[in-house]
Amino acid sequence: MVLEFLLCIREEHDLRLVLLAVGVSLLSAKLAVLTIRQAGPQQARAARIRAVAGGLVTGFGIWIAHFIALAGFHRSSVSGHGMVMTTGSLLAVLAAMAGAFWIVRTSRARYRMLCASAIAAAGLAVMHYTGAAALEVAGPVRWHLLTLLLSLVVLTVPLYPALSLAEHGKTWLSGALASVIMACAVVGGHFLGMVAMQFPAVEVTPPEEMLLSQPDLAVSGAVSVALLALCYAIWEISRRRAATAASEREFGFLIKGVSDCAIYMLDREGRIANWNAGAQRLKGYTCGEAVGMTLDAFHTQEDREAGLSGKLLAIAQDAGKCDHAGWRVRKDGSRFWADETIERIEDDSGRHLGFAKITRDMTQCKRDQDRIRVTSGNLDAALEHMHHALCLYDSNDRLVLYNRRFLEMWDVTEDSVPPGTPFMQVVETVVEKKTGAKVPQERLDNVRVQLQLALADPNRAPYVSEFNGGFVVATTARALPDGRWVITFEDISERRRSEQQIAHMALHDGLTGLNNRTSFNRWLDREIGQVEQRGQQLALVAIDLDRFNEINDSRGHSEGDAVLQGVADALLGTAHDDEIVARLGGDEFAVAKPFTAHAELVDFVTRINACFAKRDAEEDEGGIGASLGIAIYPADASEREALLNNADLAMKRAKESLSENICYYEPGMDERARHRRQLANDLRHALARDELRILYQPQRSLKTNKVSGYEALLRWHHPRFGLISPAEFIPIAEQTGEIMRIGEWVLRAACAEAVRWKWDGKIAVNLSPVQLLKPDLPERVTNILLETGLSPRRLELEITETAIIADKARALHSLRRIKASGVSVAMDDFGTGYSSLDTLHSFPFDKIKIDKSFLLRAEQSEQAGTIVRAVLALGKSLGIPVLAEGVETESQLALLVREGCDEAQGYYFGKPGEAPSMIAYRASFQ
Repeated sequence: MVLEFLLCIREEHDLRLVLLAVGVSLLSAKLAVLTIRQAGPQQARAARIRAVAGGLVTGFGIWIAHFIALAGFHRSSVSGHGMVMTTGSLLAVLAAMAGAFWIVRTSRARYRMLCASAIAAAGLAVMHYTGAAALEVAGPVRWHLLTLLLSLVVLTVPLYPALSLAEHGKTWLSGALASVIMACAVVGGHFLGMVAMQFPAVEVTPPEEMLLSQPDLAVSGAVSVALLALCYAIWEISRRRAATAASEREFGFLIKGVSDCAIYMLDREGRIANWNAGAQRLKGYTCGEAVGMTLDAFHTQEDREAGLSGKLLAIAQDAGKCDHAGWRVRKDGSRFWADETIERIEDDSGRHLGFAKITRDMTQCKRDQDRIRVTSGNLDAALEHMHHALCLYDSNDRLVLYNRRFLEMWDVTEDSVPPGTPFMQVVETVVEKKTGAKVPQERLDNVRVQLQLALADPNRAPYVSEFNGGFVVATTARALPDGRWVITFEDISERRRSEQQIAHMALHDGLTGLNNRTSFNRWLDREIGQVEQRGQQLALVAIDLDRFNEINDSRGHSEGDAVLQGVADALLGTAHDDEIVARLGGDEFAVAKPFTAHAELVDFVTRINACFAKRDAEEDEGGIGASLGIAIYPADASEREALLNNADLAMKRAKESLSENICYYEPGMDERARHRRQLANDLRHALARDELRILYQPQRSLKTNKVSGYEALLRWHHPRFGLISPAEFIPIAEQTGEIMRIGEWVLRAACAEAVRWKWDGKIAVNLSPVQLLKPDLPERVTNILLETGLSPRRLELEITETAIIADKARALHSLRRIKASGVSVAMDDFGTGYSSLDTLHSFPFDKIKIDKSFLLRAEQSEQAGTIVRAVLALGKSLGIPVLAEGVETESQLALLVREGCDEAQGYYFGKPGEAPSMIAYRASFQ
């Protein structure tokens, strides 16, 4: 079959036309690649139209190549081509290629390239075999089936990789390969199809008016080739113009973004047409303010009176360009020395469009020049007063002169660098003086290259060199018109240190110097991406200091800062090289470490906890404890935020624990945190939904055996979770601030209930520490008493010692104001704090309430019984009545009576129940 293929090309075709057909195929395939790459799926409607047009041109080119090859086919039995079938073959390939390119452009389906390839292959097959059927042959044509199928495979299979390379490839090599593959498919399919045709030996000449002769076909092919080449040229010109337009747009964006120079356009009358960021920064006007203004707005009063702007525009109009320097005025009235360039702008036909204007702020340069001129008027004085070190070299790179600053900066003597010294020798001398070692050849070569680049480009940024001891120098070289050149050196060591300090401050805590949250998060992200690759895990310890606010409040913020610094030093002192310590804010710290074995984790946590265990043992030196929460990646979290959150949840659990200060994260903590958030949200609506209830527990006088009053106790009946303990929802209310609204409601409701009683017993209401610290608490209590009409002597407010300790001075001030109004104040849970006696000494309470925990243990614990007796004796000695909570048994009551307790409350006398007024109301109907 291969031999037949080669013989068909050699013996039955004109090789010149065959080569022309191959060339046209390559040209058409190149057009196809350009069309697909210029009309990708993300482009606009106009690009889709270009894609279809490109498909038509490509199909036309393939059709031309097909019939040029047919024109070169010589068989005695073939006399011409039928017009109808020939036209049909053209229409088939045009429709197929246009459809394929349309699919490539409009569809985003996964198999769009396969569908487009199938349509294109079908069009090529129909074109070829319709064109072959148009051959006028003397006698029947037979087909070799195997060769026919092979020709269809060659036409079909290569198109998918060719189209894929055309769309997805970006390099010229991929485009060339796609063009070659597509051309080979067209040419190979054509000639295999010709081999598959077996022509008869008989010759019959059909009517000429119905046929296209071989010479006519060749002429048509030549004309078509010329048209195809013209299409390709037009396409290439269009592509280049589009690229040029895009480049001009990008250049426009670049100009607008320049902030160092004022760059803007003027129309032919000299009015501002646009305004870049540099112009706004330099002159103070926004784009909206500047557009439409004239140049007079920026000139001084003298220049405006002299008509300077008109003169400058006239020079630019006549000469094409005008350079000028002078004082200009900003929007705020300040002046700056400007170096300006105005250029005339024309279109391609020479028509005047306007002017382009560039303004640079040269104020500092002007001041330097004036200072040098006023100081001495000669070069030597100017050099001596320069802040920069300077050297002048001749055209042969030999030293001509230098200033004193050069010798001081590089710490060299005049004898070591005399005039005439070659530049590279000067470099070796000064660098060796600074480094104390011979300069490597690589460094000298780099200096030479940087000098050449600087002399070639006047706008090149200074070359920065770093030396031992933090010495950093910025070097600038500029060529002079006479062949000489100047090099200047600026010592930017201090500036570099400032930049480094700013960068350090951005990533470190200002007080302790530890990593801050930003740098800690970056470290976590980096380690999370690597620990699993190393077969490791990552442990994160969240740390919150205990009683830190108390230290701040009682000892002052300076002492608090000292504590934070001590914690930071302790953590840094125990941390290893692969561990990070950070302060996340306030009294929150975090430490993290990658580890492999569990023993490493245990050692890590033990070392961190030891920092605080040691400080706890040194209370007299300001020690402070801490709660630690630990989460492990990837066991407890799959990403950084979840890891931080879970460690924080574990830390909060440790903070709530009375026995342990270390807590590892457990999956259930998420659920508990969500439950707590749900309660906090529902608590905001509990009052409005009438979910809160007040129960009243009787308080009995042990001397008269009569009820002396009631304590108001708050309960929450949640519609979903049922009865929720105050121990659970009160802390939530205090954290969210909802306690103020709820506490005021309880106080008002309890006072209103007491007013309904037929006797003058007291109503006791608990105050939260949050309520106690509010400055307007006395006024709120007074207003509620006035609203409800309750006598102040019938109200008793109960506070815990913890509420006073939080801010003792403020709390005692509020309590004294409340007591002065006639309201009684009782200390609740006496004996559970660590400074109860000091609190009693600081404030004259009206009652002491013994915590129920002591009475519950009094029967089994001699020590608890002793505490109860001691508190009762203390009350007697101070003249303060004592009330015992939690009385449940007769033996407990007997103990209290025997020791002379004044009042008691508990289940023995009655459980908390509904309001006494409601009980009396029901009793009246019985």
